[in-house]
Amino acid sequence: MSLISVIVTTYNWPEVLASCLTSLLSQDDKNFEIIIANDGSSNETQTLIERFIQQSSIPIKHAYHQDQGFRAGTIRNKAVALSGADYLIFIDGDCVVFPNFVSRHRQLAEHGYFVPGNRILLTQTFTAIALKNQIPLHKQSAVFFISQWLQRNINRITPLIYSPFAFLRYRKPLRWNKAMTCNLAMFKKDFMSVNGFDEAFEGWGYEDSDLVIRLIHHGIKRKEGRFASAVLHHWHKQNDQSKHDENYQRLMQRLQNKEFIRASQGVDQYP
Repeated sequence: MSLISVIVTTYNWPEVLASCLTSLLSQDDKNFEIIIANDGSSNETQTLIERFIQQSSIPIKHAYHQDQGFRAGTIRNKAVALSGADYLIFIDGDCVVFPNFVSRHRQLAEHGYFVPGNRILLTQTFTAIALKNQIPLHKQSAVFFISQWLQRNINRITPLIYSPFAFLRYRKPLRWNKAMTCNLAMFKKDFMSVNGFDEAFEGWGYEDSDLVIRLIHHGIKRKEGRFASAVLHHWHKQNDQSKHDENYQRLMQRLQNKEFIRASQGVDQYP
């Protein structure tokens, strides 16, 4: 495996996207590209993206479609269609990653497995402070985060601990829940084999879980990325969940139907 594509999903929050991209440009592993999956953001976000494209030493590509509501799965499919890599890492544009994020995922990558990492949640107050003061969170020490945890500015610090016990990463190979695209990696060929995200999942909810379930049904197992590749996740308001029940019902049907592997409306639409 050589080149990695980091797929960054964003929608109308340029200041936090800037923090995310800055942290990606600080990686100790430089052999990757960034593909921004822009779910219909306004001109302010697009101007920011163009600035980063012009200034970045890391290749940055930009997938965009018009704003027609929450269509994260669709724009991620379009982003993957631009990928020139063998391996995909999905993160959200409101996340910040540490300098070893890409290199840790490279170490974890293994054929026949997808790798979900975990996250540390920032509070609403601390998110506002970090953005206002432009705190480079990706450069902060463990002592800094212990202090923030003691002040209840973050929900936990255990994801910062690195576990060297590799055998623990294979304990739950068929577990689909808590594998989210704020920190999820897989080989591109596996993503393509299940036809990527199912675009029937419109509106917030479960398009990432559906992808993982279909990967498991296809024989791709879970390898735990926790305690190796955490992200920092800024607080934000809940998305519109009006499609929650419909998407959840569809997800439960997929969970039971092990023969349904390829999305009927997926990445193969985009050459």
